[in-house]
Amino acid sequence: MQGAVSELDTVPSAVPNASRSKLQRVKRELNRGKYVYLMLLPVMLYYLIFQYLPMVGIVISFQNYAPGLGFFESKWVGFKHFIDFFNGYYFWRLIKNTLLLNFWLLLFGFPAPILLALLLNEVRSSLFKRTVQTVTYIPHFISMVVIVGMIKDFVSSDGLINQVRDLLGKESIAFLQLPEFFRTIYVTSDIWQSIGWSSIIYFAALTAVNPDLYEASEMDGAGRYRKIWHITLPAIQPTIVILLTLTIGNLLSSGFEKILLLYQPLTYETSDVISTYVYRKGIQDSSFSFASAVGLFNTVVNFLLLIIANRISRKISESSLW
Repeated sequence: MQGAVSELDTVPSAVPNASRSKLQRVKRELNRGKYVYLMLLPVMLYYLIFQYLPMVGIVISFQNYAPGLGFFESKWVGFKHFIDFFNGYYFWRLIKNTLLLNFWLLLFGFPAPILLALLLNEVRSSLFKRTVQTVTYIPHFISMVVIVGMIKDFVSSDGLINQVRDLLGKESIAFLQLPEFFRTIYVTSDIWQSIGWSSIIYFAALTAVNPDLYEASEMDGAGRYRKIWHITLPAIQPTIVILLTLTIGNLLSSGFEKILLLYQPLTYETSDVISTYVYRKGIQDSSFSFASAVGLFNTVVNFLLLIIANRISRKISESSLW
């Protein structure tokens, strides 16, 4: 009996000892990687100051916010701005335009860098491969204002495309003034601008493929296309799934800067999206609370899409964000 009591008495003392040992391990780890954590500190401060602290401003979505009164004295109106947006004249147009632009980008823009990486992976000339990579990377580093200026020069009434049409005996078209051409211009220019840069991560994933697998498949008589289908694509599948999940999570987020620089009232029918509507209502019309409510709605929907896409990914494959 005394032995049993003495054993029970040692249990509480073992708990503090375990916690102290964990604390010591944490201290040793922090001391060993202190310079790495110091390098991480500016990044953490950036996200804390510019990403998380501004989230306090979400409260104005539920207020009739007045800058002179501030967050605490402005009148609370609950979900009034959300209801006004859902019942508004432009709600369905904004949803349709945002979804269609991102759907076409997902359909054509997402596979483009994968296809480029697969094609260049089959090229044996390192000089040609580096040249193509450099040429396709360059548009990513060009300012968006310059990109839009180039697009306008190409599709203007006296631009390159209309000059070619004139040579073919066809009439010039004011592409940027016609709603039916906006989505095509936006999607094709986005693919041209991002295909090279987006392919970098796939090139990195391809370097991890074991060359012995290709040699073994050649001995079994597999051709180039069979090697791509049965070896290369399965090897980079986790990367594809993760990036696809992140892309679906941004399905209601469009390239705000490019659309703002390209669109005009004549093309609002197909070019006006949620982000540009928030800009007009919040900055131009000074409807801060209404614009904040629309932006919050957009963020919540994107977050839900990300969760759904990640759950589906986890069920149909072994890759997911969490």
